Amino acid sequence: MEKNSKIYVAGHSGLVGTAIVRKLQEKGYSNIVTRTHSELELLNYNEVIDFFTTERPDYVFLAAARVGGILANNTYRASLFMRIFKYRVM
Repeated sequence: MEKNSKIYVAGHSGLVGTAIVRKLQEKGYSNIVTRTHSELELLNYNEVIDFFTTERPDYVFLAAARVGGILANNTYRASLFMRIFKYRVM
């Protein structure tokens, strides 16, 4: 990667994403693009296509995830699957 490459980090505010952004900045990469969940819904195909068409990043780091731990996984067993399935069918 060139130091001026446009780099999109999905999930930049999470544990892994913040580490990626920090390490990129430490190594001198400054053209880092980020979007919050409210700015870009990664499960919405049209939003993602619009984003990539507009921003045209050279590199993408995908660190975005839905997390909730054991309790959330036990309480909402099918909700994540259904959310992903909903967008895949459309």
